[in-house]
Amino acid sequence: MQELEKQLEVAPEPTEVGRARRWVRAQLERGRAAPACPDEGQRDILVLLVSELVTNAVVHTGRPAVLRLSACGRRPGRNVPVRLEVVDDSSSAPRPRRAEGEDTGGRGLELVDVLADRWGWQVEGRGKRVWCELDCAPSGPPAPGQRSEAGVQVPAGY
Repeated sequence: MQELEKQLEVAPEPTEVGRARRWVRAQLERGRAAPACPDEGQRDILVLLVSELVTNAVVHTGRPAVLRLSACGRRPGRNVPVRLEVVDDSSSAPRPRRAEGEDTGGRGLELVDVLADRWGWQVEGRGKRVWCELDCAPSGPPAPGQRSEAGVQVPAGY
């Protein structure tokens, strides 16, 4: 169940990647779209994921895109998936490349694969939706029976 969704229209220009990063960071820092992501390191990862997905849409399609940010259902003491989606008008499937040595590009989807907990793509209309999710730790102490970030289990009854 999606809790809250925000979206940003992105023009097919390289400068839009920076605007998308700033927009997502502002949404995350203000807790507007993903109040479930209080950890600064996780916010940084989400901003990097946005950068890679939007860059792919802008560079490889040359068409406008829509960036969506949402948090998917809160559960007390449990990680909450924060979902990023980029929808564009190109029907071409995203293809991971293997960058060599000093290459300045070609690592985007490889980074997404390593940093995101899940990612994929689907056909949407005449185009596609590329998405990824990062499981963000909730704020506050873990619920009884759950593990903390340090891996310590909180005994039930405490």
